[in-house]
Amino acid sequence: MNQSEILIAFLTIVRREIRRFMRIWPQTLLPPAITMTLYFAIFGNLIGKRIGEMGGFSYMEYIVPGLIMMSVITNSYSNVSASFFSAKFQHSVQELLVSPTPNWVILMGYVLGGVVRGLLVGLIVTILSLFFTQLQVENLFVTVLVVFLTAVLFSLGGFINGLFAKSFDDVSIVPTFILTPLTYLGGVFYSIDLLSEVWQNLSLLNPVLYMVNAFRFGILGVSDINVSWAIFIIVSFIVALFSCGLYLLDRGHGIRN
Repeated sequence: MNQSEILIAFLTIVRREIRRFMRIWPQTLLPPAITMTLYFAIFGNLIGKRIGEMGGFSYMEYIVPGLIMMSVITNSYSNVSASFFSAKFQHSVQELLVSPTPNWVILMGYVLGGVVRGLLVGLIVTILSLFFTQLQVENLFVTVLVVFLTAVLFSLGGFINGLFAKSFDDVSIVPTFILTPLTYLGGVFYSIDLLSEVWQNLSLLNPVLYMVNAFRFGILGVSDINVSWAIFIIVSFIVALFSCGLYLLDRGHGIRN
């Protein structure tokens, strides 16, 4: 395939992915908006008033970046894992594999579709947060870079989950037993400075901690970890997962057997 044909194939996959989740927006965009509104109301307004300040900010201001990032992570991941597994289940992915479309184009097409949904939900949650508090972005470049890289990372993770999944139950195993605990223990609702030294060191093994704190630095200007190191870790995970996803796709893992 020449470059123009590759571009057409890539944009076709992306357009199909966007149309897929936009067609069922009451299931893909509305639930996370309602869930995050409840988080803002309960944790921010009710519980936050009792907690007071954290990191020099009101509790509501402190948790907003983490909640935005949590919505981006969850929706980027679930979009790709569910979409690719559905394509496997309906045997429509074979049409892509037998076409001259390079596998890296297929992978990037699905990933970008997940990124678009993740960022769109993140934007919706950000707008909703403005009804509860004021946001003042301290570093726009870091904010945009981190949220984009995080959406890419978890879209890649969702793609690998979709490759390994053999049933619809398998699609929900990773988000339920791995992704959710990592997210809740990733500094969304608290600063790791409140933890003992042992738990602080254990928290540093959680990759979500680096994403949440780097994003919080972009918005509030405060972070529990070094932002440059956090971005390096995110990029490293992206390279590793992209290589893994492309390798599995080349071998037809979970598709041909």
